[in-house]
Amino acid sequence: MTDDLAFDGQGAGRATYTVLLDALEISASLGIHPTERAAPQRVLVSVWLYCDYGETAPADRIDAVVDYDFLRDRIRALAASRHFELQETLCDEIAALALADRRVTGARVRTMKTDIYPDARVGCEVVRRRGA
Repeated sequence: MTDDLAFDGQGAGRATYTVLLDALEISASLGIHPTERAAPQRVLVSVWLYCDYGETAPADRIDAVVDYDFLRDRIRALAASRHFELQETLCDEIAALALADRRVTGARVRTMKTDIYPDARVGCEVVRRRGA
C-alpha cells in the first residue's frame, strides 16, 4: 500500500521522514459501555509522524528532529486526563498533539482496544494533514 501522505507537497529530491511510535500501551478510560466505564482498559496507540526538515538532511542532534519522547509523554498524560467515549475522539486529540510541532506535516494515528473480544482487537485510525 502506498502512503501518499508521506509525499504530499514534496518537491524532487526533498525527503519526508516518517517517525513511528508503534504499539504504545496505555491505560485509558475509553468506551460507551458500562463495563468500559467501570475501569481503564488497555489500548495500543501507534502514531506515524510525517516530517519535513527542509531541503537537507537534519543534523545528527535531537533538537534537529521531532522528539518522540515528548509525544509519548503527552499521549500518556492525555489518556490519564479524562474519559473518552470514542476512539475517534482519542485519535483526533493525539493527532492534534502530533501536529503541534510545525515540522510534522501530517500524522496517522491508530488506537486498538485489545481486550474487548477474545478473538479480535477493535480500533480506529485517523489521518490528519497540517491545515486540513
